[in-house]
Amino acid sequence: MKKQPCKAKKQPDPPSVRDPKTLEVKKYPDESLSDALARTVLRPTVQAANTIQQFSAANSKKIELMSLINDLVDQAKTVIGGDMQRVESMLVCQAHTLDSIFGTLANCASLNMRENYLDAFERYMRLAFKAQSQCRATLETLAMIKNPPIVYTRQANFANGPQQVNNGVPSHVRENEIQQTKLSGASNELLPDTGAPAVTGAINPAVEAVGEVHRAENKTR
Repeated sequence: MKKQPCKAKKQPDPPSVRDPKTLEVKKYPDESLSDALARTVLRPTVQAANTIQQFSAANSKKIELMSLINDLVDQAKTVIGGDMQRVESMLVCQAHTLDSIFGTLANCASLNMRENYLDAFERYMRLAFKAQSQCRATLETLAMIKNPPIVYTRQANFANGPQQVNNGVPSHVRENEIQQTKLSGASNELLPDTGAPAVTGAINPAVEAVGEVHRAENKTR
């Protein structure tokens, strides 16, 4: 009896390796593919992850774009507490991007220093420090958004009509001037003496006319 030849078992296909630069696009039911792609590309986390991957040349083939995006999203969520979600997320992503640029430039400067290329070393270090300064400024801006500074203001009184402000004049001097103005009227002259007898005042014109009529009737006296 002939033996049947053993058939080799079919080996399973090796798992396909996904391209590190693959970007997953989620499309809504009533959305076109171009609109979904544009919306996804404009997300701050996508832009930051793409920039980090480009500047991390040594690990660009190992770090997947979607992994960077997911991690940036998680880290951005930890600092979002108000309504400025988009701005805070963008600042966090930009801070990570600038930190990656700083590290890359610092490594390039270190390589040139070992080779005694001092000019290139100085240029890389200047660029690295600029990236570090921008990263610090970005974090300071984020801190101001999360904890706004307290502003102390003094209350101002607003009134209709002209106002006079005397700076440096004591309050009691100002009160004396106001009191003198009320007593003297519009000018600075003193008022006439109000203690004089009432006879020296104005004569009643009705009484004076009656006196002239009586003197005319009694001429013989």
